Amino acid sequence: MRALTWLKENLFNGWFNSALTVVTAWLLFAVAKGVFLWVFEEARWSVVPENMRLLMVGSYPPDQVWRIWTITAVVLFVAGLLYAHCNRGRAPLWMWIGAVAVFAVSFPVLFPLTRVYLLITVLSLPVGITVGHYLSARVVHAAAAFGALVILFLLWGKTDRLGGFSFTLMLTVLASVFAFPLGLLLALGRTGKWPVFRALSILYIELIRGVPLITVLFLSYYMVPLFLPASWEVPTLFSIVVGFSMFAAAYLAEYVRGGIQGVPKGQYEAAWALGLSGTQSARYIILPQAIRSVIPALIGQLIAIFKDTSLVYILGLFDLLFMAITVARNPKFLGTEREVLLFIALVYFVGAALMSYASRKLERAMGLGTR
Repeated sequence: MRALTWLKENLFNGWFNSALTVVTAWLLFAVAKGVFLWVFEEARWSVVPENMRLLMVGSYPPDQVWRIWTITAVVLFVAGLLYAHCNRGRAPLWMWIGAVAVFAVSFPVLFPLTRVYLLITVLSLPVGITVGHYLSARVVHAAAAFGALVILFLLWGKTDRLGGFSFTLMLTVLASVFAFPLGLLLALGRTGKWPVFRALSILYIELIRGVPLITVLFLSYYMVPLFLPASWEVPTLFSIVVGFSMFAAAYLAEYVRGGIQGVPKGQYEAAWALGLSGTQSARYIILPQAIRSVIPALIGQLIAIFKDTSLVYILGLFDLLFMAITVARNPKFLGTEREVLLFIALVYFVGAALMSYASRKLERAMGLGTR
């Protein structure tokens, strides 16, 4: 009865609203019917599993694919450790169920060795969260540093033929890792008392924020090799990471600066009263509160980096979008552009949704928005 009352008061409270409701419902039904018929009857979804390897790793040598699986597992495991360290909770049941479901759905179309790689990878995140619940902060930080070294070692000299989702993932992770400390230094420089550092920080931030991202990517793609010795073979991934890191750092610096300026003046006075130096005050008093207050903005910037990686398609690099269009242009799969593009849209959506979910959990664990 309550639902009928709501419908009558909001959707059928006059002849015009009633007619508008009926027409809108008919249009939504027609659209939904067309989408449903296309998805379940007309669409050629077989193009996705038949080209899954190309979409995931591009033309990477088959005998070196274990590197990609290992890097992905390490990234997920370290992410789980850091998540558990901040949230102090165990992996939820749905995460274990989701990992098993992904493995079960993919099992029929994978090679035997790939099944082993996939099982280890999908379990890395929940296992990392579970293990991280019992580890101290020092051990978690050491594990994260060791994981970064493992990733750099596995990527060294093996990125030229990296493509597909693995290229997108590596670009996102490396750009985020390098952009955050640079942005932190810029924020400290802009809010500090040293005129030279403040002026340089302001100049950098305003200059980068006033230039489109694609321009920064073009400059880093062509200019970074010119700043290095001619005998050095600069990996393309490294040049693009420099561009993304420089661009994202400017925005991260502004977010952190806002957080720093939001810290009450009494916190600074309390730090001085305790005899803390400027570095100690920033490390133990100011920055923890500043970063805590801008977590949503920081995670939002990471999500933007993840989605903006598709811009490297303009540079002709073999990211997920490039591979999807390559598959759609294959004479065997002509007319499957919508299927392939919808699949990569789903990949981007799932990745952004997972980061957004982690952000909400982190905010709740740190008491953001509560007093």
